[in-house]
Amino acid sequence: MNLDGLIRLEHGSGGALSRDLVESVIYPAFASDAYPELSDASPLSPGSELLLTTDGYVVDPPFFPGGDIGKLCVFGTCNDLAVCGARPLSLSLAVVVEEGFPIVQLERALASAAAAAMEAQTRVVTGDTKVVPQGKGGGLFLTTAGVGTRVFPHQLSPARVRVGDAVIVSGPLGAHGITVMAARESLPVGNTLKSDAAFLYPLTSSLFPLGESLRFMRDATRGGVAAVLNEAVHGARWGIEVDEDNFPVDQDVKAVSDLLGLNPLEIANEGVFVAVVAEQAAEQALSALRSFAHGKKAALVGTVSSQNPGAVVMRTSIGGKRMVDFPRGLLLPRIC
Repeated sequence: MNLDGLIRLEHGSGGALSRDLVESVIYPAFASDAYPELSDASPLSPGSELLLTTDGYVVDPPFFPGGDIGKLCVFGTCNDLAVCGARPLSLSLAVVVEEGFPIVQLERALASAAAAAMEAQTRVVTGDTKVVPQGKGGGLFLTTAGVGTRVFPHQLSPARVRVGDAVIVSGPLGAHGITVMAARESLPVGNTLKSDAAFLYPLTSSLFPLGESLRFMRDATRGGVAAVLNEAVHGARWGIEVDEDNFPVDQDVKAVSDLLGLNPLEIANEGVFVAVVAEQAAEQALSALRSFAHGKKAALVGTVSSQNPGAVVMRTSIGGKRMVDFPRGLLLPRIC
């Protein structure tokens, strides 16, 4: 925890301070033997086939190429259920809107959320609305909760990962975070950038036939793939080795990232997840993902190793090795 004892923007960036805040302050307030592990979604009660997740969205700007806060809140919530092996059923949606926010923009965001819910074959069944004084609310914030029914019968957890397993990413990295930042800062990138916001259940469920060979999944939102990999190895007796050249990154995202000195592995995605599968199931998993338009660039990026337990090690393009740590610093605030 930071020494001054105050919340900073970095605590919400998805990196090291975010993890520290959750583990040191938030999770201890609610931890119990029934829920011993941090997860994107958990059973309503131990052994229940219904899973629950919740999320808040404070993206700035609320509208950007490829998506908006309405689409984001529905897909993001459904995706948290999907990577935990559940099919989304229904959502709640709470609106916190600032005085002076244009009603037409609120209508636009809600229409987008409704369209996303229809695509995800789920429904918004309840919600709440609050208005805060001008200058106190940041425009428009949306908070969702989602309930899903368990489809994949096995727990998806780092505890099930084994040495020799394959590490897969479902698509190119960094598009969402870079797109939102470019829109916020009015960067002269033309129409080359577009958020990857997408409903992931079709892709995640294509891996369910792998059975026990499917070990773990997590969508790579705040903190990107680097955060997911480090969360997976945290406290483990194994490590992860990845190859820098194997990570798919679209050329426009790479160009802007290089220009700004950003690492695509640390940039948020809203349509990409990390999966760990048994070594013998890797090709089947890749084939399943690549059968979808959104998974065409799915890639095997590394393996689980007995070396360097609790750490992520990258083989670089120039032949060296370096540690991949939790993202640190401010990164890109208010991107989801």
